[in-house]
Amino acid sequence: MTVFILVSGMFTGAHVWEKAAARLAAAGAEVHAVALSGLGGPRGAAGVGIGLETHIADVLAMIDSVGAANGRESRESRESREIVLVGHDYGIHPVLGAADRRAERIARIVYLDAGMPQDGVPALAAVPDQSLREQLAELAGAGGPVGAAGADGELPPPARDEWPRWGSTAGVPDAALDQLTALAASQPLDTLLQPLRLTGAAAAVPTTGVLCTGNGASIEMVQMRVGFGDPALQALTDPRVTFFELPTGHWPMLSCPAELAEVLLRAAAGEGHRLAPADAAEPPAHLRPFLLDLPELPRERTGNVDLHLPDAEGPRPAVVFVHGGPVPAGARPTPRDWPTLMGYARYAAGQGVVGVTLDHRLHDVTDYERAAADVAAAVEIVRADPRVDADRVALWFFSGGGLITADWLGAPPAWLRCLAATYPLLAPLPNWGLAGSRFHPADAVADAVADAGALPIVLTRAGLEMPEIAATVEEFMAAAKNCGADGANVEVIDVPNGHHGFETLDPTDESREAVHRAMRSVLTHLTA
Repeated sequence: MTVFILVSGMFTGAHVWEKAAARLAAAGAEVHAVALSGLGGPRGAAGVGIGLETHIADVLAMIDSVGAANGRESRESRESREIVLVGHDYGIHPVLGAADRRAERIARIVYLDAGMPQDGVPALAAVPDQSLREQLAELAGAGGPVGAAGADGELPPPARDEWPRWGSTAGVPDAALDQLTALAASQPLDTLLQPLRLTGAAAAVPTTGVLCTGNGASIEMVQMRVGFGDPALQALTDPRVTFFELPTGHWPMLSCPAELAEVLLRAAAGEGHRLAPADAAEPPAHLRPFLLDLPELPRERTGNVDLHLPDAEGPRPAVVFVHGGPVPAGARPTPRDWPTLMGYARYAAGQGVVGVTLDHRLHDVTDYERAAADVAAAVEIVRADPRVDADRVALWFFSGGGLITADWLGAPPAWLRCLAATYPLLAPLPNWGLAGSRFHPADAVADAVADAGALPIVLTRAGLEMPEIAATVEEFMAAAKNCGADGANVEVIDVPNGHHGFETLDPTDESREAVHRAMRSVLTHLTA
């Protein structure tokens, strides 16, 4: 018999699993939902003295109790049961801590829309709200009264309209959201501040990741990051690691309990999608050849900036190509040497303008501030170069770099003649914790000053885009209609059969024509 031990996330108790647990039980499984200390009672019942180790002990007690209710059952019989530990959100931390100490009893660990905690790192690092994470980290680092964030060392639960700060509520019925709010408990701060201690014993336990696409996670995104060479993700290509997606927000036990139960049963059976290793025979998507065959032109490298120089006299206009991400800090080659970025820069240089590529420090979703500063500094280096016409510059953003467009959309400088974006992310994904930051292009274009609507925007959309990214483009387009009296000046170029990164994934005539159209449009605005 499969035994599911379900561990809920922040502010929540065992009650959230009720419907999913009932469906698992109906399928013949034994199910136990853990009531973590301080989170199973009424609001404010957490109290002082409860930390991550307390919650690990709660999960350990449940593991040890499996089968113990029947005193006549042999130890061998109890230990033969296949225990599947399921950790949602914060719950993955006590799950991993317990699995590390009972690895021989655990058949599989399921990460339910959860991060990948590491040894020595507290759960605070996984809090999606960046401003709150920074506040608590500052208090903890100063050794100050962490209870300042809430009475008696607790973090108060969200109000009903605050739950999206902790993850997308997409699909959760109103009644369920009401109940979630009514039963929410304060989170003991030590559960977030105590480091997770792992010996590595649980590394041999098979795992499954259940990704909620409505919260901004998908198998395609994980595969892309594996292709970037992120060392932290290489273990995910182990054949014992599987993945499932659920088209819902962060609380699937409330939004789609039947579908969640089905996925958990399949996970327990070892089913699911397996990732391709980064060192497979075929190069990762971002390192495949660019779809256009372009001659090399002189390239000069200064610091983190490369200038692809045209064969032309006098100061020339420039196009600065801004890569996406996050890209692991150790990824090699770095983005400015990727075929797509170099291809666009060479194309621009062949048309008589300076093509610029750069490396910026977007290595994590928390890095947008410094990445944006890197881009701004690179632009000034380019404009100061005597071979560049400082009054004729275009910025062209790709993928996750699209969030940085927010800095240029609201009040564009006179020298910015065009802004282009190709398969961009144009609003923060729900699980990135950037909802209150300035990196929200849809908000920036909606709130732009009156004359900002004149800035030409060339937007290239991939018809086979990841749904979670496509949704941000739709949000941006809706906001752009409200910019100024006539809306923003947006030209849309569609690639109906193109994927995210179509320049190397889909080298078709349709894709080539889209690249030609986008470049012609940008250069027309740049040289007018």
